[in-house]
Amino acid sequence: MHATSAGTAPDISPARAVLAAVLGNALEFYDFIVYSYFAIQIGRSFFPVHSAYASLMLSLATFGAGFLSRPVGALLIGRYADSVGRRPAMLLSFALMGASVLGLALLPGYAAIGPAAPVLALLARLVQGFAVGGEVGANTAFLAEAAVPSRRAVTVSMQSVSQVIAMGVGGLVGAILVHSLSAAAVQAYGWRIAIGLGASLLPAGLWLRSHLPETLHRAMAPLSGAPSPQSQALRIGMLGAVCISAFTIRTYVVLYLVTYAQHTLHMPPGPFFTANIIGQFGSLLVIPAGAMLSDRIGRRPVFLGGQLISLAIIYPVFAWLIGARSGAAVLVGLPLISITGSISPSALLTSITEALPGRLRGTGFGLAYTIAVTLFGGTAQLVLTWLLHATGAAMAITWYLLAAGLVALVAMLAIPETRPGPV
Repeated sequence: MHATSAGTAPDISPARAVLAAVLGNALEFYDFIVYSYFAIQIGRSFFPVHSAYASLMLSLATFGAGFLSRPVGALLIGRYADSVGRRPAMLLSFALMGASVLGLALLPGYAAIGPAAPVLALLARLVQGFAVGGEVGANTAFLAEAAVPSRRAVTVSMQSVSQVIAMGVGGLVGAILVHSLSAAAVQAYGWRIAIGLGASLLPAGLWLRSHLPETLHRAMAPLSGAPSPQSQALRIGMLGAVCISAFTIRTYVVLYLVTYAQHTLHMPPGPFFTANIIGQFGSLLVIPAGAMLSDRIGRRPVFLGGQLISLAIIYPVFAWLIGARSGAAVLVGLPLISITGSISPSALLTSITEALPGRLRGTGFGLAYTIAVTLFGGTAQLVLTWLLHATGAAMAITWYLLAAGLVALVAMLAIPETRPGPV
């Protein structure tokens, strides 16, 4: 990668450039995962109500509030990335994200500062959501523009790889804290340690991003074939948002399983942390393999085939888990959910990015992604908690997953092939 315009930073190695780009994504997922794992303890710290159900719902509502400001960040920081540059937008979003994560970890609880605690917790979530919304569009545009065309999906897939690493690390941190601390210690300070560890990425991330080359000048050249008209780009963005909705629902259902284990299945959380680690490390192999395959044979065969495989595995796994409620069902079945769900996303996200015109890429991709995540990722755990509570059926979790996945499959059928070169 070479910076060609005045005022850009000196070149750094491609590996360091990718690392700088995906650190923000990793921090986002690490924090959101840790919050999800410790939703019960966080609820008790900031929302000390008499009902355990009400405390959990308030905690999850604050978790979901971070999604509300994502589209605003996607629009404002995305426009900044499309007009001023990818690098300054990525610096801004990462700084805001790190500050909000650190602030939540250090925030006193309700017992210390009263009603100010939940208000400030909500504010921290809103700032983080704003930063994350701007992060995803600028990052994905940077990775796609910096990549060698024949390896573009593999490069873009590093976003998903960073998510998996964050999920695995978050699961490992959660497992260590749960097994090494008493329940009272986890409630008092264990969850703060877990969240605070994410803020340790802030200095390295800011330094690496300040040395990134700028790729905005490459946005004038289409990434795939002829430039897309704005109306076509809007259509692709809308279809992509539908597909991303299914991916994000699946992601947050996996994160919800620790809470699901305790509240619905009445099982200990430990095996679910372990299953998450197994699933995420398995996904580390599947994600780049799927991306590499899409760089060779095309985007559509990979994201359509992967979606069919992932849908086929959902019902049998949950039927086994709910029927047996055994360690084997957890440790074998749940990793299959994560691994099969990791085949499609990189090919699809690369296809959406390639279809968008350069001067709308940061904003367009960011809005498609954040609107989908806001409407369905931010509400997934609330919907599941309500659905399970209202129906009393443990299998209700599969109804939501299958419905979202089938709608996404229909949308995928309308997305054209975008891989550069003959397919």
